[in-house]
Amino acid sequence: MATLSDVARRAGVSPATASRVINGSSKPVTDQLRERVLRAVAELKYVPNAHAQLLARSHRTAVGVIVHDVSDPYFSEVTRGLQRVASDQGRLLMICNSYRDPDRELEYVELLRGHQVAAIIMAGSGYHDPTFTALLNDKLAAYEATGGRVAVIGRHEHSGDAVMPDNRGGGRLVGAELGALGHREIGVVAGPKVLTTTTDRLAGLREGLRATGRLLPDDRIRYAGFDRDSGAEAAAALVDAEPGLTALVALNDSMAIGALGMLRGRGIDVPGRISVVGFDDMPIARDVTPPLTTVRLSLVEMGARAMALALDAGAAAPRVEALAASLVRRDSTGPPPA
Repeated sequence: MATLSDVARRAGVSPATASRVINGSSKPVTDQLRERVLRAVAELKYVPNAHAQLLARSHRTAVGVIVHDVSDPYFSEVTRGLQRVASDQGRLLMICNSYRDPDRELEYVELLRGHQVAAIIMAGSGYHDPTFTALLNDKLAAYEATGGRVAVIGRHEHSGDAVMPDNRGGGRLVGAELGALGHREIGVVAGPKVLTTTTDRLAGLREGLRATGRLLPDDRIRYAGFDRDSGAEAAAALVDAEPGLTALVALNDSMAIGALGMLRGRGIDVPGRISVVGFDDMPIARDVTPPLTTVRLSLVEMGARAMALALDAGAAAPRVEALAASLVRRDSTGPPPA
């Protein structure tokens, strides 16, 4: 493999001049020298060392994103928005899957700091874990002290730029809708109890139900993993324990789709016997049978806004951008059976 010294010899210039051309240095180089260096690069098929380029440049080009699982449709959509803005600004996106492992998130912050990324975006939910939160904030503060920028999506205990989806308001919309339809026997498939997203959506749902004179007992809630299969299992457990349920609320669309599959497998009519509601409005929500009533959050926009905040170093004070939720009514909900 050709080296920088090989390129310099072929072009008849010093290694420092070759480096300035290849790494985009702001120091001036004549057009003649630049052309000789680029011709040598092409002839030798020289591939620059990415780490050396990073050190040579006056600004950082990569952005690190920590998500729970990019194979989750929620994070796939958020990542599309992140990538869109990153590409427009010529940034490299480094995506790290934590799989909802707090220790792995801490390791990734250290790793991204070591790679001198321009910004770190925490795209997964916050945790109800004071010890983890304190450790995370310490590591993020150390990174910010070196000139790095941090932005978060969702509710985190971090003082900085944030994009805040209205999870609680979305939950209220679902509660109000089911109350207006006449449902009283309602079960909930919730996400992991330790996540702030789960508690915010659940709190909003309870508020919406309470406003229509309904209560949600704790024994009608099952906690799952925010994925399809655990959603199907939790929904099955609810239906077995509470045969009189007329509505199931899943706190994300993946779990709602799992619930629909389980009900279809048991020959239970949706929505004639049980209504099903999801959360997030993933693209597949309109294509399942029946199409899924759900809360819409603009996931791509969420990612785009977070990336824009992370790359905008002009603001002195932390900025928080709210993202509204709306209810999308489809065929998976209706009045309870007579």
